[in-house]
Amino acid sequence: MFPSTSRDTGREPWADDPSAGPSGPARGYPPAPRTGPADEGDRPERKGPRRLRKGGPGRRPDDESDEEPEDEVPPVPVRRPLALTVAGFAALLGVGLVLGAQTSGPGHRLPFAAIIFGVQLLFVLAWTMAMRPPALLVVALVSAATAVIADVAAVQSDIAGLAPLGYAAAAGFLLAVLGQLVRRVDRVRVTDSLGGTLLIVVGVVAFATLVVLSRIPKGTQAITVCLTAAGVALLVARLTDAIAPWPRLAPQVPRGAAGVVAGAMLGTLTSAVLGSYLVGFTPTSAALVGVVSAATAVLADLAVGYAEAGRLMAGEPPTMWVARHMQGPLGGFALAAPAAYAMCVLFL
Repeated sequence: MFPSTSRDTGREPWADDPSAGPSGPARGYPPAPRTGPADEGDRPERKGPRRLRKGGPGRRPDDESDEEPEDEVPPVPVRRPLALTVAGFAALLGVGLVLGAQTSGPGHRLPFAAIIFGVQLLFVLAWTMAMRPPALLVVALVSAATAVIADVAAVQSDIAGLAPLGYAAAAGFLLAVLGQLVRRVDRVRVTDSLGGTLLIVVGVVAFATLVVLSRIPKGTQAITVCLTAAGVALLVARLTDAIAPWPRLAPQVPRGAAGVVAGAMLGTLTSAVLGSYLVGFTPTSAALVGVVSAATAVLADLAVGYAEAGRLMAGEPPTMWVARHMQGPLGGFALAAPAAYAMCVLFL
């Protein structure tokens, strides 16, 4: 007869003995269900996909509660004296362009072209110092030469049109890029600065469209309406930012939405009032032309603020103080000039 207990009963298992784990069913019996705690090697089931975070490994949503919240970036303060100074510069620039257009007449385009050239030089100075393209001096000289060629073409061309200005802009852009490709140090950054170089050259040529517009019937009146609307829009927007910059559009940009909206509305109202006094305009047509110029001017000024904030957040050193704050109004008038030409040709 066989004993009721096995011979191995009471023996202590040795460490080197194979473990009697659930490697397979023993003697035909299924393995018992595991009811105990999980082994050390078992991992808890993931509750969600990993997320990538800046400067570290990925994390899951259930790990967020274990970390401290990140500090919020404080908003950039709005400096009232600076906003008032920029508003005054925008007003003076608008008055100078409008009065210069009044000096233009058949056979007397050179005084207005000289005023436009002075504004173009300011534009080249401000935007090259702000954008800092490779071979900055080369880009500045090529842009100034492009301004001269565009102004001469606008005055001397037989037919008042934008084709000569387009050729001047294309030639200036190509020369500026080639000047950046000469030096190996500048060649590395050329692809990153193509947009900035194009903006500088096209912005310079855009002012020359005012000279072409002064040669078209109703062109001088259109310049008066459009540039007055743009100047009032920029002035009101900056004054509102100095008084009540609310609501803030972005913490890093010291501008408020109230100024942008109020500037566009008051610029349109001013153009409608001028339309009731100028020959060839009605309040409705003047308001239609003025709203486009005012909106493009304030939006271009706002975009310059966002671009400057982006450069500072990227770690680039700040540019020259005067050039940095002249850039917005100059960009606004540069964009309002071709808008005025388009509105005059299409709707007047």
